Amino acid sequence: MSKIFGFSGNGDSCTGGSIYPNPKESSLFLPLGHRVDVYFPPCKRSRIRAPFVFSGERFEQKKRASIEVLPDECFFEIFRRLPGGQERSACASVSKRWLTLLSNICQDEFCSNSTTGYLRPEEKSIENKAEDQEIETDGYLTRSLEGKKATDVRLAAIAVGTASRGGLGKLLIKGSSSACRVTDVGLKAIARGCPSLKSLSLWNVPSIGDEGLFEIANRCHLLEKLDLCQCPEVSDKAVLAIAKNCPNLTDLTLESCSIGNEGLQAIGRCCSNLKSISIKDCPHIGDQGIASLLSSTSYVLTKLKLQALNITDVSLAVLGHYGKAVTDLVLINLPNVSERGFWVMGSGLGLQKLKSFSVTSCRGVTDTGLEAVGKGCPNLKQLCLRKCAFLSNGGLVSFAKAAGSLESLQLEECHMITQVGLFGALLNCGAKLKALAMVNCLGMKDLNVGLHLPSPCNSLRSLSIRHCPGFGNASVAMLGKLCPQLLHLDLSGLQGITDAGFLPLLESCEAGLVKVNLSGCVNLTDKVVSSLAELHGWTLEMLNLDGCRKISDASLVAIADNCPLLSDLDVSKCAVTDCGIAALAQANQFNLQILSVSGCSLVTDKSLPALEKLGQSLLGLNLQHCNAISISTVDLLVDQLWRCDILH
Repeated sequence: MSKIFGFSGNGDSCTGGSIYPNPKESSLFLPLGHRVDVYFPPCKRSRIRAPFVFSGERFEQKKRASIEVLPDECFFEIFRRLPGGQERSACASVSKRWLTLLSNICQDEFCSNSTTGYLRPEEKSIENKAEDQEIETDGYLTRSLEGKKATDVRLAAIAVGTASRGGLGKLLIKGSSSACRVTDVGLKAIARGCPSLKSLSLWNVPSIGDEGLFEIANRCHLLEKLDLCQCPEVSDKAVLAIAKNCPNLTDLTLESCSIGNEGLQAIGRCCSNLKSISIKDCPHIGDQGIASLLSSTSYVLTKLKLQALNITDVSLAVLGHYGKAVTDLVLINLPNVSERGFWVMGSGLGLQKLKSFSVTSCRGVTDTGLEAVGKGCPNLKQLCLRKCAFLSNGGLVSFAKAAGSLESLQLEECHMITQVGLFGALLNCGAKLKALAMVNCLGMKDLNVGLHLPSPCNSLRSLSIRHCPGFGNASVAMLGKLCPQLLHLDLSGLQGITDAGFLPLLESCEAGLVKVNLSGCVNLTDKVVSSLAELHGWTLEMLNLDGCRKISDASLVAIADNCPLLSDLDVSKCAVTDCGIAALAQANQFNLQILSVSGCSLVTDKSLPALEKLGQSLLGLNLQHCNAISISTVDLLVDQLWRCDILH
């Protein structure tokens, strides 16, 4: 290294040492952070030998000329002849100037063995050895910069340092600070030093514009994923450059950007491998851009997400015709799409491969539109509808009849759906429905509706009715008759159900419940838990009773006696005491791994021996808000249960 820079190598200088005689220049050094991609070779203390002249009683020391007087062109020629990545990283750590110069050198500008013939034979041997040890730049390294760490200097360090360590493959820049913001300068350094880059995510970086992405497009031809979020200075020109120069692009995300129809049209024309695209809150994108994109990627695009866009029924009509390869579709907050758009999309018969469909806050989802989707998407397996205010019971039942391949149905805040629609969907769905969830549906009313049950829904394995205040005993009892093969049951937040409604459900389940969540069911008592343990204890693995204030030690005794497979138990804010904890500890063949007694004010320090015994298998223990347990007891548990994660 010393010979490359023209040093004599006789001990007068030391590799890696400071080259500045003036201490004020120390601000030029690269600040060392938590994770800096530079290499520091071992070095010893510099020995300063300066020639001096005797003049009477004085010694006049000659000032030594600094290497910093060399122009950038000289440094460029020196740096590009460095034998390997470690030497480049070492030089980059000297000062910001050296780092900047090194980061401005493209990978293809570094000299190979054939271009360094001026070196002596022993130097060539060293260089050849360094080249042989160089790691192939396959791009498997990942770097993430957030907040104050997101600066141009750090990007330059990453560009120089990752080159010899496998190459940078993924880069995430998130939320740069106002003081030291990331700009096009830093992004250009990445482009020059990291040609192996495959994934680039830019979130909330308003100082990055077209110039930085131009450089990425010109040098990072392996780019496969681009994520632009809140980048207002990025325009269609940058997207056009990416489209033309990055043929491997498969995943594109645009959120809150100034990109318009022209950029999307370029993506559609040039990116023949595009498989996934997500567009959110881009006001300049309309029907023209969406239509052009969909028509150009008809046979390759598999995942599509459109959110908060100014598109109309036209875009959905094009999607219904050209979405031949789409398997996953998400539509959120499209205020200008009407019932006609969803009807045309379903009737277009182009979504034959659609498997997962999610719609949120779209007023166009009506009975007619949803039925058309059910008929036009024969392979649809998952449907999620959120905040669809105009969907009623009739549309849900009609969809259930048409969607013969449906496996999962989720409804959230669909307030026009009542008990009639829920039970009708269960009775008319195909034989493949495995999971049904209803969340915050305020239209549910606990009515005694006489339903003819020709055959129950034997395929349903998971049922979740959460926070539907009108759901009561009659509805829960009816679910037991409709779904006898349940394995997973979630009735959290149903304050209206009591033992009278829940016990018939337990008796109707034939397969044996595995996971049960009853959190917030404040009117259930020990009788329910005892029946659950006796009827399903041989299969029960998870039980959540958080907030069930009427549950006491009797429930824990029943669990200890009948649930050998139980691994996750939550009795937070229940009326359990030290006796109940002791009963759990005395159980035979008990393999509890997670236990939560948060907010159980009756559990005291007396439970220490029982908790220590349970700790032989516990991996997680929640003792938060247990005011009767002292800090010293918690400290003992932390010391003894070393493999258990304890919250207190």
